Amino acid sequence: MNRILIISLLLAVLFAIDWYVYQGALLAIKGTSNSLRNVVKYGYWSLTVITFSIIIFYNFGNPDWLKGTSRSLIFTGIFINYFSKVFAAIFLFGGDLVRGVKWVVSLFQNPSPSAGGNTIPRSEFLAKTAMVAGTLPLVAMSWGIISGAHDYRFRRKTIYLPNLPKSFDGITIGQVSDIHSGSFFNKTAVKGGVEMMMKEKPDLLFFTGDLVNNESSEVEEYINIFDKLKAPLGVYSVTGNHDYGDYKNWSSQAEKQQNFKDLIEAHRLMNYDLLMNENRYIELGGEKVAILGNENWGAGRFAKYGDLSKAYEGTEEAAVKILLSHDPSHWDAQVKPNYKDIDLMFAGHTHGFQFGVELGDFKWSPSQYAYKQWAGLYTEGNQHLYVNRGFGYIGYPGRVGMPPELTIITLKSGNKV
Repeated sequence: MNRILIISLLLAVLFAIDWYVYQGALLAIKGTSNSLRNVVKYGYWSLTVITFSIIIFYNFGNPDWLKGTSRSLIFTGIFINYFSKVFAAIFLFGGDLVRGVKWVVSLFQNPSPSAGGNTIPRSEFLAKTAMVAGTLPLVAMSWGIISGAHDYRFRRKTIYLPNLPKSFDGITIGQVSDIHSGSFFNKTAVKGGVEMMMKEKPDLLFFTGDLVNNESSEVEEYINIFDKLKAPLGVYSVTGNHDYGDYKNWSSQAEKQQNFKDLIEAHRLMNYDLLMNENRYIELGGEKVAILGNENWGAGRFAKYGDLSKAYEGTEEAAVKILLSHDPSHWDAQVKPNYKDIDLMFAGHTHGFQFGVELGDFKWSPSQYAYKQWAGLYTEGNQHLYVNRGFGYIGYPGRVGMPPELTIITLKSGNKV
């Protein structure tokens, strides 16, 4: 199926949605002034014309300007528009279905209809309800961009490790994950999030992958912001699935490899100690803890670059081992069954789907249907996993009910009372 046919079918579906919802909108504003109806009419169909023009131009023109943040925001606007209309259409269709059933029943109850027929008019109340229903996701998702995208929130946990050396008792670890610098549209807000973390003065800082969406160049203008993340015991980082450039069509393999080299250089410029299937020891008071860093590895469909056996090598005698690994599915797949002396793992990746509900101990997100461990702290026996909800965003440039996260973990010696 060629592109012309695909785009034609897409536009036909979108037009059908537009026409169907517009009929409901006309009924919802029935009885209002002509000026209001004209505003709705011309505003509604002008948006359709603009949307169709963008889709056609993007697919068949030369849209050099339509890339990066601009493309993300424009197509997010189109998605929100039609997602809201589909929501409204569901309500309208429910009403039309009931209306159709009533009409069929009326044929049997009155086999000799009058000249006017037995037409059953649409419910004006239901039309108004459908418009309200369509407005809710529009408002929520728009607010998720305007306010939720950079509404950084701290998540604080205390984790007890029986073998933690006394010198490390009470140290704080800051975690940032899933920056996705190519998605940012508010540099000032991003800088504010980094400043919030630095005010906490953590002893140790971890970054658990996905610095960019596709290209290392995305982070260039943010290096002088994220290099402000510092800690007395060091800043350690690992790569995530987006850091390898696997989701972009490169002109050559050499270009892709150079992109990854540039990403490694970005970590160096930010003074992050990038652990690529390797480890480091940190020392306090003559006592040591091992930090292991695994390249991206997950149990799902994403490419596997990690080698935990290499990251683990040389840490066998460490009293406590802390693993950085981007994908939380790594914990169940390899860490728990094969490395029972890895005490604590830090991950990210899920973003909490950038959408969910968290009220007290209750939390829900579509992310939980893909990942068993998707946000927060998980403990089994003496092993712990913490999954960060992400600093940035990808695809939809916002968050609804799942704000971006800055994590502060306090380590304590002994067992939790």
